[in-house]
Amino acid sequence: MRSLSKLQLIAPCGMNCGICSAYLRPKNKCAGCRTADAGKPVSLLRCKIRTCEVLRKGKLKYCYECKEMPCAALKHLDKRYRTRYGMSMLKNLNNIKENGIRKFMQTESLRWSCPQCGGTICVHKGYCLSCAGKRSKER
Repeated sequence: MRSLSKLQLIAPCGMNCGICSAYLRPKNKCAGCRTADAGKPVSLLRCKIRTCEVLRKGKLKYCYECKEMPCAALKHLDKRYRTRYGMSMLKNLNNIKENGIRKFMQTESLRWSCPQCGGTICVHKGYCLSCAGKRSKER
């Protein structure tokens, strides 16, 4: 992953931006959900979770801290990612809540590391953008 603080790459919803295709792509890279809006994809700027009033006021760092958790937007995002990409935002958030962000980052690093070259497996593509290696089914 790039030089940005790895902790900054964990979005309030539990998404690891470091494994996102927009972050990993070679051109017009997104810097992650927690950085300034300049140069971000329109889809990210319109994200209902990212634009959540409670999060925007800076009262919470992660959605699991909210009394409304899981809200409709988070449930929808979680269902989409579980169905399409085999990853759960709710599971990620529970992992962060129970084990802490640093342990979560260690787990994510192992889970999304390419077994062939050590690069990063893209959650959206399902393979390493450096060598096309795929991750093991269960990690």
